[in-house]
Amino acid sequence: MTARRLATTAAALLCASSLTACQGVYDLPLPGGAATGSDAYRVTVDFADVLDLVPQSSVKVNDVTVGAVDDITLVGWHARVTLRLQKSVHLPDNAVAELRQTSLLGEKFVSLSPPTAEPPQGRLGDGDTIPLRRSGRNPEVEEVLSALSLVLNGGGVAQLKTINVELTRAMSGHEADIQGAIRQLDTFVGGLDADKSEVVRALDGLDRLSARLAAQKGDIATAVDNLGPGLKVLADQRAQLTTMLTALSDLGRVGTRVINASKADTVANLRALQPILTKLDEAGTNLPGALEMLVTYPFPQAATDGVQGDYTNLRITADIDLRTILTNLNGGKDPGLPSLPPVPNPTGPLPLPTVTVPSVPLPSISLPVPLPTSTTAVPLPSNTCVAGICIGAPAGTTSGAYDTNLARLMMGGLT
Repeated sequence: MTARRLATTAAALLCASSLTACQGVYDLPLPGGAATGSDAYRVTVDFADVLDLVPQSSVKVNDVTVGAVDDITLVGWHARVTLRLQKSVHLPDNAVAELRQTSLLGEKFVSLSPPTAEPPQGRLGDGDTIPLRRSGRNPEVEEVLSALSLVLNGGGVAQLKTINVELTRAMSGHEADIQGAIRQLDTFVGGLDADKSEVVRALDGLDRLSARLAAQKGDIATAVDNLGPGLKVLADQRAQLTTMLTALSDLGRVGTRVINASKADTVANLRALQPILTKLDEAGTNLPGALEMLVTYPFPQAATDGVQGDYTNLRITADIDLRTILTNLNGGKDPGLPSLPPVPNPTGPLPLPTVTVPSVPLPSISLPVPLPTSTTAVPLPSNTCVAGICIGAPAGTTSGAYDTNLARLMMGGLT
């Protein structure tokens, strides 16, 4: 009887313990676990999906267990996992966390490691959090098998043989051409690599052009809107434009016919011009000098060097005798004018009227600057007369070069 009671009591205790284990077995501490007691610090990791990770799962660094999972909670749309690590574990503050599997069908664990995309920074400490951007997981076996079944069942594997056969047929007999194409492709890629700075500069220029077009898209839109009315005007004037183009075509044909007809004459005229152009080329620098003399004729350009100031010494004698004027106009021949009767002398002096002129003082004019005189003495023929006007200097005197040139000009080139 007593033995039966003991057995019943043991069975009841076992059943009670089993029920308790079924409700919170993950909360029971395991003896000999990592990071137990005060020799531990806690770190929080946010995962987008923790799959079937459970509390008390291992936390490893370089496949060495350094801690365990303390708690898993749901925060919004992601899971937050609290890790318990040994104080002897030193990791950078930007460490990464990943869910991995011990084997193909093994348990899940959290793997911690330094970052690979950036240099390590700081040190991971108690209460730190590893965000979502530095956490992840490996593909599940179920996912791999599902993808493989998709490829094998209705995927492209069945078509690989067809692709291989067709490629073999296409390349058969064209090995040299394919090798040449590969060599040209290699040369092309090498050229692009050598000119990569120019390619980058062209891309930068294209980027600047795109930015400028984006900044002026209002003006471009206005131009596009105004393009429609302009095209309508061209469409309305299509008949006139067609007529104009037809007339231009006719003009071109006429011009071509005229050029073909006058080709021989044009060539003959150009050949006739060849001696003239040759002589002009031989004239060289003499032609510009002659043209300068033509503009200043009859005075050479150097004549201005003989003039001091803005005038020269000039003496003019006007002979207003009628017979002399007519003789000069008649080429030096006497025109044969009749002699005038002598004017009778009066017997006595003619009385002259008396005119009283008031005395007015004349202003005196002083010249502060002496009048310039010619420094080059040139003899001038005396009493040189044209049409009764005598120009020159008295006998035995000299005047400037400008006097002589002026006298020759007024005498029509006579000396």
